[in-house]
Amino acid sequence: MAFEITQDLHPDLMPIAWMIGRWEGSGKGTYPGTDDFDFGQQVDFAHNGGNYLHYLSQTFETDDAGKAVRPLSMETGFWRPQPDGTIEVVLSHPEGYTEIWYGKINGAQIELSTDAVVRTATAEDYAAGQRLYGNVEGEMLWTLDKAANGLPLQSHLWARLVRG
Repeated sequence: MAFEITQDLHPDLMPIAWMIGRWEGSGKGTYPGTDDFDFGQQVDFAHNGGNYLHYLSQTFETDDAGKAVRPLSMETGFWRPQPDGTIEVVLSHPEGYTEIWYGKINGAQIELSTDAVVRTATAEDYAAGQRLYGNVEGEMLWTLDKAANGLPLQSHLWARLVRG
């Protein structure tokens, strides 16, 4: 599907304009103490003329045919590119935590690290994360490393998404 930059796009968003729209695909997850798993994902990046993107990601368990059978998780927030090539991202999760990420935009690649993770009393013991997003031949590839439950930062999730 072709992607067009609209005239109402705030100039600060140009470095991440490639992300705007709906992305769909599948991924894999692993972490010590859990079974490896596959998941489906839908990601939406939208703008309203402001200098940020609104982000919504939904993951779901899939059957053998790749069809969604039950929701797994969601996250929503705002991506705020800065004039110096850095980016600030704020994400919230229904599992009871919010993250503040800082990173660098390098062409069609974005590297992020958590600056803060704030958790409710019932949320998982999650301490830190690193993410990498990239546009590779028109597809969005992303990875998430996390430190949780007293374990060091390590690979957790990765996915390949196509524009929907």
